[in-house]
Amino acid sequence: MASSGQAVLPPFVRLAAHEVRWRLLGELARSDLRVRELVTLVGEPQNLVSYHLRLLRSAGLVNARRSSFDGRDSYYHLDLERCVDALAAAGAALHPALRLLPPEPTLPARASAAPSVLFMCTGNSARSPIAEALLRHRVGSRAEVTSAGSHPKARLHPHAVRVLRQRYGIDIAGRRPRHLDTMTSRRFDYVISLCDKVREVCPDFDDHPQRLHWSIPDPGAISSDDAFDRTASEIDTRIRYLQPILFREVQP
Repeated sequence: MASSGQAVLPPFVRLAAHEVRWRLLGELARSDLRVRELVTLVGEPQNLVSYHLRLLRSAGLVNARRSSFDGRDSYYHLDLERCVDALAAAGAALHPALRLLPPEPTLPARASAAPSVLFMCTGNSARSPIAEALLRHRVGSRAEVTSAGSHPKARLHPHAVRVLRQRYGIDIAGRRPRHLDTMTSRRFDYVISLCDKVREVCPDFDDHPQRLHWSIPDPGAISSDDAFDRTASEIDTRIRYLQPILFREVQP
């Protein structure tokens, strides 16, 4: 029987099929991490981890940002949107019917199983209140959501208020920044830092919540409409991919 042509292995399959790269993808799918953290998690030498990270970056699946805490260090981030496209293309390469779009996250019907989430950044005036508002907007009362900062500002950044109102129809104008110290007695399932600096000073919480990190630059350092629009868009994307993690153990 004649072949329809020589099969070409899709780039994502070729990259992800390597055991070390697959493990790196799995760790970065959960949280932004530094090289030394990835070395510990995957149990491989730093030069090998760095080599495979370079390949993943060259493919556009992983990107890196300088740490705002230590400019000599970098945080690596998995671009989940690119992964979705790459997986869809790989499926279509096998058969046209396998080009499937990911379903919208399903929410649990039972409010009693609501996970509790704390978002953190330094000033609690832009990134973490944006994340708090967007997650609450998407899941409503199905999750308990709050945010705080290690050095809270006197008020929310006006651009954060603007971008949520104009792009998402959310009004947070009456909210005031909170200090992390007011949160330490509360129980959380997930504590998510959006700032490299606050990750280094995060206090201990009871019940050992899951700690995740999103390395997102402070848009207040630029204080432009475009910077806040980009930040809100990135946070909203991360929120969409956070939902299946929050509710994966909940059965409707």
